[in-house]
Amino acid sequence: MRYYVSLGERPDLGPVVVDVVELPNGSLTAAVADRTLSVDASFAGSCLSVRVNGAMIDVAFDGSDRRPIAAGFTGRRVAGKVESERTRGAFAARERVASGEPTLVRSPMPGRVVRVLVAPGSQVHERQGLVVLEAMKMENEVRAPSTGTVTHVHVLPGEAVEANAKLVTLA
Repeated sequence: MRYYVSLGERPDLGPVVVDVVELPNGSLTAAVADRTLSVDASFAGSCLSVRVNGAMIDVAFDGSDRRPIAAGFTGRRVAGKVESERTRGAFAARERVASGEPTLVRSPMPGRVVRVLVAPGSQVHERQGLVVLEAMKMENEVRAPSTGTVTHVHVLPGEAVEANAKLVTLA
């Protein structure tokens, strides 16, 4: 899973991209720039305790998207922000709709369109179902990233779609 980490001390640098991979034995590695680090993480009360190449970092968070977190390491406390690739994409989509820009909702996986739950002109609320996809014999509902109006439906029931295919446009 890809994460974007920003530290409050240096917002001008932009987020650092961290790719976390779970290995077959259950351990974790994190790739940061050109370095691969061994990582171990566990919850300790309301904090996440993370060991990175042997160094401990305690992370406190408020539980909501894009809110500051506090990380303590080597006697210092730093405010920052951690976003997963999914939450970052959903937030960007909400910002586009709020600004009046159209938002293109895409298929998260290859599959077959089972049902289209909206029509052009429909008003939708954030997290309302738009399209139901079948993938690997499971039905998955693709939901609206934010409140808006459906301007175009790009698929029909029974169609096969690839990952990242256009499903619905919201304004």
